[in-house]
Amino acid sequence: MTRRLGVIGTLVWDEIHNRDPLTPAVEEWGGIAYALAGLDAALPADWELVPLIKVGRDLASEAAQLLETIEHRAPSARFIEVPQPNNRVVLRYVDDERRFERMSGGVPGWTWPELGPMVADLDAIYINFISGFELQLGTAQALRHGFDGPIYADLHSLLLGTLPDGIRELQPLSHAGDWFACFDVVQLNEAEMQQFGPDPLAVAASALAAGVSLFAVTLGSQGVAYFAQPGFNRLGDLPRRRRDVSGLGAAVRTARMPAVEAAAVDTTGCGDVFGATCFARMLAGDDLESALTRASQAAGRNTTFRGATGLARHLRGNLVNA
Repeated sequence: MTRRLGVIGTLVWDEIHNRDPLTPAVEEWGGIAYALAGLDAALPADWELVPLIKVGRDLASEAAQLLETIEHRAPSARFIEVPQPNNRVVLRYVDDERRFERMSGGVPGWTWPELGPMVADLDAIYINFISGFELQLGTAQALRHGFDGPIYADLHSLLLGTLPDGIRELQPLSHAGDWFACFDVVQLNEAEMQQFGPDPLAVAASALAAGVSLFAVTLGSQGVAYFAQPGFNRLGDLPRRRRDVSGLGAAVRTARMPAVEAAAVDTTGCGDVFGATCFARMLAGDDLESALTRASQAAGRNTTFRGATGLARHLRGNLVNA
């Protein structure tokens, strides 16, 4: 039986400037394209991808061509065309891991009346807050109440504000506990984690108390730290965990796993590939640390490739024409 994974995020046209001023800027698909590639490379054969992704009319035909390259796409898969201009982001790297972002465009997020009918036949949902506006809190809460399958969320740009000139900057997340309660697995990076408070253990504890089963913090070259509910080791544990969080008095499982070293060419999209691969492998039945190991390997491999077009084949180890 084929199972269906819904993917919520924003497709972005990236203009990437590296630290070296002599290196020309790279213009490529980015945003959720990296996660789609990671999912496409890591999902087992009995899963198909259902994009719940809006694209601007100005880039709709190009986006449709990108979707055709996704092998796991559902037969009826399509992006939803909207009249607003598609999101575009200028990325300027300070070093291998830090960057400034300037966003333009106006693809709107989902409302529950729009989204509800589209998730009824799904088995799992992956959410990546690429713009930060994909879902408002009320929509996320309605999704959690209306959908019983596993939900993975990379919070990412949910913690980015937008200045008048389009520059994105980190900011604390209002109603954090309410947001946490919407998801089974939450991913963020170290800088995003710091927006919740100075004590990582306290932040993780608040997420687990809200009902999150796995809280993963990517640390760049230092790997990933995770915090897991007692008794949670794979997605098959989720139904019990969602109905009963009384085990919070037991010891929370936590560890740091090292990154995979690679000759980095471009670190853009590493977090997206990491999370997509982690969730794909957990959907395949992998246990927690096996999935995280595969995710780290994929993120490392992503650093040796520029852009998202052809990335899935590269992650699988196939040759890709430059």
